[in-house]
Amino acid sequence: MHHVLARAISAVLLLIVSLLAFTSARAEPPKLPVPSVDQSAVAQRGYFYVGGKYVGEPGKEIMQGQIYVEVLAPKDVRRPYPLVLIHGAAQTATNWMGTPDGRKGWAEYFVEQGYVVYMIDQPMRGRSAYHPGDGKTRMFTAANEEFQFTAIETAGSWPQAKKHTQWPGDGPNKGRKGDPAFDAFYATQVETVLDVEETQRRNQDAGAALIDKIGPAIVLTHSQSGTYGWLIADARPSLVKAVVAIEPSGPPFEATIIGTGKARAWGPTDIAMTYDPLVKEPSEIAVEQQAEADGPDLFRCWMQKGAPRQLVNLKNTPVMIMAAEASYHQAYDHCTSKYLAQAGVKNEYIRLQDKGIHGNGHMVMIEKNNLDIAKVIDDWVVANVK
Repeated sequence: MHHVLARAISAVLLLIVSLLAFTSARAEPPKLPVPSVDQSAVAQRGYFYVGGKYVGEPGKEIMQGQIYVEVLAPKDVRRPYPLVLIHGAAQTATNWMGTPDGRKGWAEYFVEQGYVVYMIDQPMRGRSAYHPGDGKTRMFTAANEEFQFTAIETAGSWPQAKKHTQWPGDGPNKGRKGDPAFDAFYATQVETVLDVEETQRRNQDAGAALIDKIGPAIVLTHSQSGTYGWLIADARPSLVKAVVAIEPSGPPFEATIIGTGKARAWGPTDIAMTYDPLVKEPSEIAVEQQAEADGPDLFRCWMQKGAPRQLVNLKNTPVMIMAAEASYHQAYDHCTSKYLAQAGVKNEYIRLQDKGIHGNGHMVMIEKNNLDIAKVIDDWVVANVK
């Protein structure tokens, strides 16, 4: 009897040990040979397409203008509205999904704070199909990227550029072709359609369709997509609960540093926005350039003359504009802020150095201190979006 009991106890103990070994083996995360980040805060993820219409002659129709959207939802939703993340020129949603040196990106960070996060590929870009009929495209060269984004401390031509310290990587070739972090970033770059007005129309339409589908949301833009934030809010003023514009396309009316000549004839955008009194043609917006800049190394802003027309659909939308210390946007994003304020759009202009965050260029979401900057955004949303 004792022998039988002893054998039974031994068998149970052996089973427990085996189960423990199996459990501990299963608990080990895989050791991957590629960058990956913890996603334990994510409860659900998915993708879908929205917007778009069929065009072409009968029997040969194609879909045009649709956007790919990826959604990440947290286990615990603690923020009242989802975030819609819209990338800039030459980019895709990979901007938000990680960094060139394998660190956590903004998508996972914002999910951890309790946001539902939507990320798009702009129309005619990435997984949102481009067709040859959509028009000519341009590809940023490696030298373009070094000048604008990655090696600006030596390649940049604006005075603030020399303060750049936050691009990932080490060694004398940091931020340049051949450096691993640069090459990983450059591999993500895609072609951008050249027609600015058509690109803005399609992004406004697709962005409005997305907001109609998901309901009230905060729109976060970067760079080129800054114009889309104003346009989507103009089209859906009751559903866009805030616009967070990270270095938005600007300044109003004239290009500078990375371009020259007239631009954004409607002020913040190249296509129509809703003004009061009504504007039918952008030439009806009377503007004049500041006689003196607001400070050293700053662009002289174009502002409205006389009684300023008001951007009525954005009057109740909380807006934040953010510029990085070493970026070319530091020279002119204050102009976008000033112009919006003059047009009746209350906004907060945040210079990262005023928050104690130094050394950033334009691609703040993938630089070394990217999560410090994401926290500034979350803090602003918590304080300003009710």
